[in-house]
Amino acid sequence: MTKSPRITKTPILDHLDADHHGADDRDAGDHDTGWTGHDPSVGEMQLDERAALRRVAGLSTELTDITEVEYRQLRLERVVLVGVWTQGTVAQAEASMAELAALAETAGSEVLEGLVQRRDKPDAATYIGSGKANELREVVLATGADTVIADGELTPAQLNALEKVVKVKVIDRTALILDIFAQHATSSEGKAQVALAQMQYMLPRLRGWGESMSRQAGGRAGKDGGVGTRGPGETKIETDRRRIRERMAKLRREIKEMKGARDTKRTRRLRNEVPSVAIIGYTNAGKSSLLNSLTGAGVLVQNALFATLDPTTRKAEFEDGRQYVLTDTVGFVRHLPTQLVEAFRSTLEEVADADLLLHVVDGSDPLPTDQIKAVREVVTEVLRETDSPAPPELLVVNKIDAADPVTLTQLRGLLPGAVFVSARTGEGIAELRERLAEIVKAPEVEVTVLVPYTRGDLVARIHADGRILGSSHEAEGTLVRAKVPEALASALREYRHSA
Repeated sequence: MTKSPRITKTPILDHLDADHHGADDRDAGDHDTGWTGHDPSVGEMQLDERAALRRVAGLSTELTDITEVEYRQLRLERVVLVGVWTQGTVAQAEASMAELAALAETAGSEVLEGLVQRRDKPDAATYIGSGKANELREVVLATGADTVIADGELTPAQLNALEKVVKVKVIDRTALILDIFAQHATSSEGKAQVALAQMQYMLPRLRGWGESMSRQAGGRAGKDGGVGTRGPGETKIETDRRRIRERMAKLRREIKEMKGARDTKRTRRLRNEVPSVAIIGYTNAGKSSLLNSLTGAGVLVQNALFATLDPTTRKAEFEDGRQYVLTDTVGFVRHLPTQLVEAFRSTLEEVADADLLLHVVDGSDPLPTDQIKAVREVVTEVLRETDSPAPPELLVVNKIDAADPVTLTQLRGLLPGAVFVSARTGEGIAELRERLAEIVKAPEVEVTVLVPYTRGDLVARIHADGRILGSSHEAEGTLVRAKVPEALASALREYRHSA
C-alpha cells in the first residue's frame, strides 16, 4: 500500500474557483449588490430567500461520543474529505475530490482538508483501511472537524466502523447529495421525491443502542398471560423500520398522484403537437442560464451544484413563428445515487417524451468528456426503464467565455456537431436558435385539398414535405388527404376540399 497523497484545503478551493465559475456565477453575482433597478424575477427572489438563512459557527452542542445518540439531523459545518482512488488518472481523482468539496460547500459546510487513499478497491471494513482511518482521526483532531465525508457510498458496516475510529459523524457522498436535494427542493413533488430517496437510503442504516434495542412486551407478557401470549415483541428499531416503510408507501402514492397531473399537461402538449425540447446536463453546467437566454424565463440561477431541482417548462418561438416548449430538468453528477434516480423517475420521464435533448456541457470544466459520459449513463437508464426510443441529441458547450481556448479547440475536434455558446454574454445563442429550428420538425396539419392539374408543383411539395394519407384523381384535379407542415398548409388553403 502506497502512501496516500494529501489534498489540502487551498488547492481544492482554488480548483473550485477556477472550474465552477461562468454563466451561473456571474448571473448570480448581481444579488450581492442589492437592488438593481428592475423588478426581481422569480429566480432572483428564490435566490434571496435561499441566502437569507446562514449557518452560525461555534454553537454546536453535539456529543463527542457518537454512540451516545441514536439519530442526529445531518448538520455539516467543518468537514474533512476522504476518498479512495481505485482507477483513472491523477487528474480524475483530483477532479472527483474537487467535486466532493463543491458538494460539501453547497450543503453549507467549510472544507478543511482532504485525503486520498490509493487502493485496488475500498476496504470492506473501514473503506480506507485501518491505518488510514487512524491517520484520518489525527487529521480530525488537528483541524477540529466535526464531520468526515467519504467520496463513495458506504455500507452500514463501513459507516459504523469508520465512526468508531474517527469519533465524529461520518457521512458518504450519497447522504451529502440527498442533504443538498432536501435543502433545494421547493415544490410539493420535489419534497416528496427527496423524502422518499432519503428514507430508502436510511432504512438499511438504522442503528440503536441501549433502550432502542429493547423489546416491547408480546401480548400480555406476565405470569397471567397464558399460553401463547408470552415472549418478545418488536424492538424499537423494528418499529422504526415498519413506520419508515409505511411512510415510503404513502409517499409513492402521493408521487403517483402528482405524476398524473404532469402526464395530463404532457398529453395536452402532445395532442396540440407542440414540439418539446428537454435541457439535460451535468449539474452547474448552466442549464438554467441557457433556459433564461432562450426564453427570458427568469428562473433561479446560482453558482452551486444542484441549485435547481424542480423541472421548469417555458414556451418559446422560432424565427418562423412556430412555438415549442423548453423543459429544464434536474442536473446529473458522477455516481448519482440510485435512490435519487428512482425517486425522480417521474420527473425524468420528460426526457423520454422530448422531441429533442439539449445536452449542455460545461466548457470550463477540466474533464468535460467525463461529464458527457455521466449524463448519458443516467439518460440511458431512464430510457431503458420507460422502454422508449432515444430522442435526438444536440450537444451545447456552454461557458465558452470562461473556458481555456486550447480546451475549446480540442472539444471542437471531439464534438463536431456541437454548438458553442455563452449563456452569460449571449455569444452563439443565435446559432443555437437556428440549429433548434432545423432539428425540431414543424408540427403537421391534416388537410384535404383538391389541387388543379395545372399546379403539379404543389402536389410535388405535398409528396416531398408531407405524409400522404390518401389520394385520387378527379375531373377537376388531384384530391389529396395528407399531413403537411403549417407553412405548406397555408399555401394550400385556397384548394381546401370539404369532402
